[in-house]
Amino acid sequence: MALSLAIITYNEEENITRLLDSLADTADEIIIVDSFSTDKTKEICTQKYPQIKFFEKKFNGYGEQKNHALNLCSNEWILFLDADEVPDEDMKRSIKKIVSSENPEFNVYKAKFNNHLGIHLIKHGGWGNVCRERLFRKKIARYSDDKVHEFLITDQKSSLLEGKLDHYTYKSIHHHVSKINKYSDMMAEKMFEKGKKINRFKIIVSPIFEFIKVFIFKLGFLDGFPGFYIAKTMSYYTFLKYIKLREKIRLLEIQQHTAK
Repeated sequence: MALSLAIITYNEEENITRLLDSLADTADEIIIVDSFSTDKTKEICTQKYPQIKFFEKKFNGYGEQKNHALNLCSNEWILFLDADEVPDEDMKRSIKKIVSSENPEFNVYKAKFNNHLGIHLIKHGGWGNVCRERLFRKKIARYSDDKVHEFLITDQKSSLLEGKLDHYTYKSIHHHVSKINKYSDMMAEKMFEKGKKINRFKIIVSPIFEFIKVFIFKLGFLDGFPGFYIAKTMSYYTFLKYIKLREKIRLLEIQQHTAK
């Protein structure tokens, strides 16, 4: 059986070469759906890797973008990775074994993550022991249509791939904060569209509880200062998504009042 590697990208010139070089001898087909990158992502993919099928599509949310990439894949097995993820040698061997098998036991496989924050491998605070679906048969799974925090929809049981998937999360604090701003925008929009309500008490208390949960209950303190940084930025993300939701609700209320 053949394997399609699917990736969605936007300004990934610093990550994409590492991933593509790693899987050049593993994937039979590489599908990239790019959201009109403004850096050298397209140039790298189309000039350095002629076997890549490169497509461009306006980004309307992660779920929609990933499903579009799935539709473009022509093989039975899909390996769906982010540009900042790289499987180690044990995982690559595991993937090859499953795809080449005539009757693999499962149709969905999860990857266990090694989450890196800069030079630090993070083992706690909700970043350790993370497993997510990354390898599956095309016909039995789709992604949810959520703009952010999308998930794989399938009725199949899953197993765990051997090895680890190295995830190189953020290259700098500026990069991290810009992503927090982007994700909190999308999360606020998602909650607003679903009619979720918010009050001042939750806006004040939720970020405090998030910090305590990540740093204390999820043992983030065991990662030292990087663990503190993660807890603090998770708290900030929680505050931003709720305050942005409140702003959207307030603007709608003003519009409705003005229209009367």
